[in-house]
Amino acid sequence: MGRRIAAGRAPNGRARGRGVAPSGLRAGVRAVTTLSESEREQVARVLPGLWETAPPVTTACPRLVVPSPAWASWQRVAKRALDITVAAVLLVLAAPLMLLIALAIKLDSPGPVIFRQRRVGKDGRPFTFYKFRGMVADAETRLHEVAHLNEVDGPIFKSRRDPRVTRVGRVLRRTSLDELPQLWNVLRGDMSLVGPRPPLPTEVTRYEPWQRDRLLVPGGITGLWQVSGRNLLGFEDMVRLDLEYITRWSLWLDLRILLRTILVVLTARGAY
Repeated sequence: MGRRIAAGRAPNGRARGRGVAPSGLRAGVRAVTTLSESEREQVARVLPGLWETAPPVTTACPRLVVPSPAWASWQRVAKRALDITVAAVLLVLAAPLMLLIALAIKLDSPGPVIFRQRRVGKDGRPFTFYKFRGMVADAETRLHEVAHLNEVDGPIFKSRRDPRVTRVGRVLRRTSLDELPQLWNVLRGDMSLVGPRPPLPTEVTRYEPWQRDRLLVPGGITGLWQVSGRNLLGFEDMVRLDLEYITRWSLWLDLRILLRTILVVLTARGAY
């Protein structure tokens, strides 16, 4: 039994899902993706052999067939061991850099060094999410002022021209250094190094039923869509890649994504 996401067209020209079968991710996923040729090549570097040759449902929309094995107990333990080991080592190595970043934030703009926010984790459990503050202190209360600048479809907000971002924040966001405090989230067990990006509670309330399946596993600092186009992707493409990660997970896949994340961060492709 599989799941099929029928292809339609969103107002911005991207295909979007119209409906899903009742079976969940654990039974498998069959999705019609809307990625461009270059974006599919990015995914193929991480998941070789992903695309199945099949008659397209819409033009330039290949069919994606993904098995969905359950994560065994030993796999969960191995993933957690990898998370703890890598996060602990990185926190120690990055400590001097994190102190310099904290000083730069303090000198650049008033407000706390660490930005705290409620996010939704595995199985819908909320947790406190940490990152270096890259915006003005009252950024969340001013979101309505910049809503018209949103460049991404769906329930999320992303903009290259967001005036709430500080000078230091622009550097941190472009280099992804603002994410370093999330290593503490990983050590606490709130997040994993690799996984779907943990959403805001307000975003989850706007999810379609099939999109909630990305909450079946812990959220991650990086993930498949982050190394396959990052913010250049539409929201539904991000979710579909998250579902692919869940159904095809392995330690080797996590390692490949982590290694590719280094290249993506160094090139700053899709970062803003």
